[in-house]
Amino acid sequence: MSNSLYDISLKQIDGSVRTLGDYRGKVLLVVNVASKCGLTPQYEGLEKLYQDKKSQGLEILGFPANNFKEQEPGSDVEIVEFCSVNYDIHFPLFSKISVVGADQHPLYAELTAAQLETTGEGPFRERLQGYGIESDNTTDVLWNFEKFLIDRQGTVVARFAPDIAADDPRLLEAIEAQLVQEA
Repeated sequence: MSNSLYDISLKQIDGSVRTLGDYRGKVLLVVNVASKCGLTPQYEGLEKLYQDKKSQGLEILGFPANNFKEQEPGSDVEIVEFCSVNYDIHFPLFSKISVVGADQHPLYAELTAAQLETTGEGPFRERLQGYGIESDNTTDVLWNFEKFLIDRQGTVVARFAPDIAADDPRLLEAIEAQLVQEA
């Protein structure tokens, strides 16, 4: 699994092409983000977490997605401007992708296949009933701001529900456990 994750081509929001292999040896938190979601204020906590932990080897990677109630309608330029002006985001952002459905990006196909159990799953899914959940398939990304934690070897080790904020003790404990591991 890790080799295929590291080989997936990704377009950064500035148009440059990278792979997760460019982050080899780092602990990665991959998050699908959106600018017009009730969870959008999580950007603030994610940026704080990034600033607090990047020197220890944490990279937060934001993937804008418009899959849920069209809550990320902007262009890449508009997304960058929104994130800069409103949240002073410095963690890497990538071009808008699809995280569910027939056009699901290969990264998210790998992430969802790798880690099926979601910490914090349940209450948020129930609150979303009637708000556009297209599937009861619990392997699918549920909503904006779902988080996948990848260890320094490129293995998906945890998955967190969208309403698990960056300062949630369950997320912080999982990140800390990975940061103390050697690459």
